[in-house]
Amino acid sequence: MQMKFVVKKACCSGGRVGALELGSCPKPIETPALLLSTRKGLPHFIAPDLLTSLPFPDSHLLQISPLHFLEGLASTTISKIGGLHQMLSLHQYGIAAVARDSIQCLPESKGATKLGPSFETPCGRLSINPKDYVEMISCMRPNIWATLADEVPAWVSEKRNKTSVDRTVRWLDDCLALNPAAGSVFGAVVGGPNFDERKRCAMEVAKRNVSGYWIGGFGLGERIEERPALLSAIIDVLPDEKPRMISGLGLPEEILEGIDAGIDLFDSTYVYCLTLGGFALTFSLDKGGNQYDFQRCQVERDLTKINLRAKVYSKDMSPILGNCTCYTCRNHTKAYINHLFNVHEMLAQTLLEIHNTHHYLMFFRVIREAIKDGRFKKFRMTFIESRRVHQETEADCA
Repeated sequence: MQMKFVVKKACCSGGRVGALELGSCPKPIETPALLLSTRKGLPHFIAPDLLTSLPFPDSHLLQISPLHFLEGLASTTISKIGGLHQMLSLHQYGIAAVARDSIQCLPESKGATKLGPSFETPCGRLSINPKDYVEMISCMRPNIWATLADEVPAWVSEKRNKTSVDRTVRWLDDCLALNPAAGSVFGAVVGGPNFDERKRCAMEVAKRNVSGYWIGGFGLGERIEERPALLSAIIDVLPDEKPRMISGLGLPEEILEGIDAGIDLFDSTYVYCLTLGGFALTFSLDKGGNQYDFQRCQVERDLTKINLRAKVYSKDMSPILGNCTCYTCRNHTKAYINHLFNVHEMLAQTLLEIHNTHHYLMFFRVIREAIKDGRFKKFRMTFIESRRVHQETEADCA
């Protein structure tokens, strides 16, 4: 079954709510939505039997990098098994394949050639051409896959940036010409920090027969103040009826910025990075966006998150958040997770990733409700302003 996408409500003040139907998912997934970052198809620390503890169906959309599987089973073996859904026993999950994963498979612009992009991977620097990439996709059979892109950092020359757009469009044509019998194709849109090149790439990709759009090249050194105009240059020329996915935006403020521009799907490593550092999300999920209702800590001034490695939590028998319904907060305490970190037990990251993933999925749910009620613009302004005021207050007291 092919992907189906319907825009249910578009807010004039920014943002839209849609429904994404995938053949493997039992229920439509509402957008804006978060794609869970994975390593070889599974979240970095969450065991498969604990995936069901996450909110349904919000958590049933996974992002994978096909390049991860180069150091394991051959693509032909995965194909004989029946694809990734069969191999991973994730029959009710949607899988989106993107070559870049922002953690281990980072684009390396200096190594890219006219034949294909280059990536820094756990196996070393790797170049891949459209033919090999499409062959991997056909074997893995994801629900959604993004075509190859020549992503470049913000500091490259205008000539190199223009070349990246030309290559990306050419690789898109190559991928489509190979006609893979797997998933819905998302055309890649790049262009670096140049508004004209972003718009040119988006216009070229919009002419092709694709099911959606993957926006790359963000999080690679562009100035924050440039992002709204860059996103507008892309979104303004893309058709409204097709979904848009983006990589490189992960912080809450960045998510709100992307949603305001009209992005539907977010491939983010924010939860993974927080978990790896021992941080637990604690920012407020107030429906109005007010961030003054943080869970206040006596020792930490950053009330958006807490560091569970800190010694102060060694005797704290309360959950991470008292009103959180995730598996971790219902069954374990800060003291226990702190102990697990101290003895270098991997269960610490497992419990922490469950909480952070649950909390961030709830954040997306609150955003969708704000869009449905026509108050997204006010929600975003309140959220950002209250966080800014809090940070300035803490800085003055420091």
